[in-house]
Amino acid sequence: MGGGRWSTDVYRARESSRKASGKSAFEYSERAKRAGGSALKPHASLDPKGVTFRESRDSSEHPLSNAISVIFDVTGSMQKIPVALQKYLPQLLGLLLYKNYVQHPQIMFGAIGDATSDNVPLQVGQFESDNRMDEHLQNMVLEGGGGVYGMESYELAMYFMARHTSIDCWEKRKKKGYLFIIGDEMAYPKAKREIINQLMDSDLEVDMSLPDIIAEVKQHYNLYFIIPTETSGGNNQKIYSFWEKH
Repeated sequence: MGGGRWSTDVYRARESSRKASGKSAFEYSERAKRAGGSALKPHASLDPKGVTFRESRDSSEHPLSNAISVIFDVTGSMQKIPVALQKYLPQLLGLLLYKNYVQHPQIMFGAIGDATSDNVPLQVGQFESDNRMDEHLQNMVLEGGGGVYGMESYELAMYFMARHTSIDCWEKRKKKGYLFIIGDEMAYPKAKREIINQLMDSDLEVDMSLPDIIAEVKQHYNLYFIIPTETSGGNNQKIYSFWEKH
């Protein structure tokens, strides 16, 4: 819902406690992958099943909320990206909050797999303004699987954002939120009805084409696709309006 405020002191205290205990920041994912079978499922805080809406709401603390969603492809080597972000979360929030790049950000983290092959093809947190966003990030299952077709299920994430989020910045002020998808493949050409209805509380009657999903999500969000690339100087990225051909 987006209440509370981010505290770097709280983040550092939790990191110190975790490191002292010898635990990984992504302990849930590691434990679930070791157990396998039915244990390999989304954490309850990121399971899209049963979610009517993820909400970004104004409050006395955040009277002009801004909805920001960052959704990662966690297949193959891409599962390293949320691990890196978790380490640099204080710097990210420092830029947003203290450099006034965005006032009153409410950030949702999510993860994408492949619905044709993975146990956990979609994970979606809640819009948060405080340290709960770090908890959602650490609760991700980094399955590391993926399909064999050069595509991942990005269309599922966009469908969820279009049909299962409700954000005050748009509904009250007609100011679009921001959706960043970080990945290195393309989406499937359509969202299949049976997959959507299995993963979410939806009653989609027919398959939905990728261009239609993109058009719908762009009604409420500025939509960007970020492709991480390796350069001689370190990590860089290419950012595209998602997808430019649409």
